[in-house]
Amino acid sequence: MCRPFAPIHHAQILTYLKLTKCEVGLLLNFKVPVLKNGLKRVLNTCR
Repeated sequence: MCRPFAPIHHAQILTYLKLTKCEVGLLLNFKVPVLKNGLKRVLNTCR
């Protein structure tokens, strides 16, 4: 069963990206049969 990322996960990674001044982050979902299907790239657009 593959569940999508919850809004709290997006908020958390955006906070980490802002605090570390990084541009790109990855959300990983390990509860998927193929890890490639559980990856999501997140961009920090706040500068």
